[in-house]
Amino acid sequence: MSASIIDGKALSEQIREGLKREVDVLRERGAVPGLTVILVGDDSASQIYVRNKAKSCEKIGIRSDVIRMPGDTPEAELLSVIDGLNRNPDVHGILVQLPLPGHINEENVLLAISPEKDVDGFHPVNVGNLSIGRDAFLPCTPAGCIELIRSTGTEIAGKRAVVIGRSNIVGKPMAMLLLRENATVTICHSRTNGIEDVVRQADIVVAAVGKAHLVKKHWVKPGAVVIDVGMNRLADGKLAGDVDFAEVKDVAGHITPVPGGVGPMTITMLLKNTIESARRTAGLS
Repeated sequence: MSASIIDGKALSEQIREGLKREVDVLRERGAVPGLTVILVGDDSASQIYVRNKAKSCEKIGIRSDVIRMPGDTPEAELLSVIDGLNRNPDVHGILVQLPLPGHINEENVLLAISPEKDVDGFHPVNVGNLSIGRDAFLPCTPAGCIELIRSTGTEIAGKRAVVIGRSNIVGKPMAMLLLRENATVTICHSRTNGIEDVVRQADIVVAAVGKAHLVKKHWVKPGAVVIDVGMNRLADGKLAGDVDFAEVKDVAGHITPVPGGVGPMTITMLLKNTIESARRTAGLS
C-alpha cells in the first residue's frame, strides 16, 4: 500500500488564506506588517529564495523590502543596517538571508537582530524561550513540519519521533517542538550507532541531514509519518530529499515529497511570525 502524499503546497495555501484575513484586520487598524530581508552577495539560490519570500508577502498584504548589499560588504556595515532596522517601528520582521560571505561572522549577525523582530526564530533568546516552554518566535522550518504532521490527522502526543540531524536551524529546534507536543523524541546523527534500527522504531521521522536518499525503505516502520526536510541537488540537476522517496513511499503511511513538501511551509511560517510581530507591536496580541 502506497503512502499518502502530504501536499505542502496545498496546506501552505490554505494557511495563507487565513493569514491574509489577519493582515486585512491589522491593516484596518492601521498596523501594516512589514518584513525586511537583507541579501549580501549574489548567490543564485539565495536570490531565488528572497524573490519567493517577497512574492509571498505581496500576495497576503505584508509590506516587503529587500536590501541588497555587495558580497564584499564589511561586517560592521551590515550590523549598522540591522541596527537601523531594529529601531524602525515600521519593520516587524528582519531576515538576513543565509549563507553569508565567508568574511562575515554569521553568529554576530544573528545576535544583532532584535529578538522581537527575529522572525526566523534563530536568536538565542527565542531559542532559549522555546527550550523552556516560554512564548517565542518558532524557527520556520520545524514549525512548518509540525503543521505538516498535524495535517495527516496524526496525534503527536505519545508517539515515538526520530529526528535525523542536529543542526541549530532544523534538527535541535525540531526535537524541541516535538517534545512540546508530548512526543518521545530521539535525535540521530553521524555518530549514532545502528541508526537504521533507531529510525525503524519511530512513528514519526523527520530527516534533516543534507544527504540525498539516506533514508531507505528498510529504515522505516510501516505506517510511519515521514517528513523530508532535505534539499539536495543531484548530478543531473534534479532535487532530491534525504529520504529515498521511491522506496519509502511503499512502506510509510504519510510522506512529504521534495520539492513541494516542507519548502512552501517554511515561508508560510515566516509570514505567520511577521504578522504576530506586527500584532504585538500594535498591542493587539
